[in-house]
Amino acid sequence: MSHLVDSLRALAFTLKSAFRPPVTVHYPAEKRQRAERFRTSFALVHDADGDEACVGCLQCEKVCPSQIITISAEKRESPITQKRRGYAKDFTLDLNACIYCELCVQVCPTDAIVMTREPERPAYHREDLVLTMARLYENETGKPLAWGKASNLMEMQDPKRGQPPAEPKPAKAAAEQKPAELKPVAEPKPAAEPKAAAEPDLVKAD
Repeated sequence: MSHLVDSLRALAFTLKSAFRPPVTVHYPAEKRQRAERFRTSFALVHDADGDEACVGCLQCEKVCPSQIITISAEKRESPITQKRRGYAKDFTLDLNACIYCELCVQVCPTDAIVMTREPERPAYHREDLVLTMARLYENETGKPLAWGKASNLMEMQDPKRGQPPAEPKPAKAAAEQKPAELKPVAEPKPAAEPKAAAEPDLVKAD
């Protein structure tokens, strides 16, 4: 009897779902509205002066658990500030093995790499999912950037964030505290007087 009840319950759920409107979309012709925190793909950005923000520190390459980032760094003169600084001569990111952990974004000291809110288009070849340095800079202006940067994400992970400030001790309580009792200072002992030298016995002459 229980098997019949379970079968009828499953059939009722199937009939109920049959009249629901479809939720699938024909991507990429149709795109669903993503959540504000949706992040996929990557981009390299420029700083406020228009110079490349990446300094070639290799932090993102070292922290990547999938080892999909390859950077070739060099030092040259900046065309903006005329100062010698580090640059990324070549930057390659392979999306074929990326797990989208965002660790590369979190460790960047200059907020040079960020994630985008629009994925890469489907491809038939693996090479099409390898982001070169030129494609990463194209994503800066060609795709909407995510809100998360290294400075924002590290601030959110601060353990002191959200905790109430420490309450200062009231002045009265400090005044009511009894001063530490001072131990009596021992008086110095008077120096012992030197003993008088014993007078030699006088021997009487016969």
